[in-house]
Amino acid sequence: MIDLDDKRLAIAKQFGATHIINSGDGHAVHHVMELTEGAGVDVAIEAVGIPATFDICQDIIAAGGRIANVGVHGKPVELHMEKLWDRNISITTRLVDTVTTPMLLKVVSAGKLEPAKLVTHHFAMNDIMKA
Repeated sequence: MIDLDDKRLAIAKQFGATHIINSGDGHAVHHVMELTEGAGVDVAIEAVGIPATFDICQDIIAAGGRIANVGVHGKPVELHMEKLWDRNISITTRLVDTVTTPMLLKVVSAGKLEPAKLVTHHFAMNDIMKA
């Protein structure tokens, strides 16, 4: 798990992350490549929706790997084909929608995912703008 926020990294560890990397030092790619002995990762999930995190995914993906982009992008990103063309990678995109929601609800109902652990703040409905 790569993130800038140590609290989110700690929660990721509780959910089973085997390694956590705070990318605040600007060397996340180096840390991942060090952990994987230069091979990269089989799957990189981009869940933020900003160019910097998509770039990290492209830089850490192993040959034959998959970049799963679920982040909602508000600006363009660069697809670095000059680096990826010979790596045989797949890029998929998806949002939580009417197809994936039933599967997500089954995982929660089965106790395999505890969404309460993801809740960090509570707001009244009339405080929606503050939230």
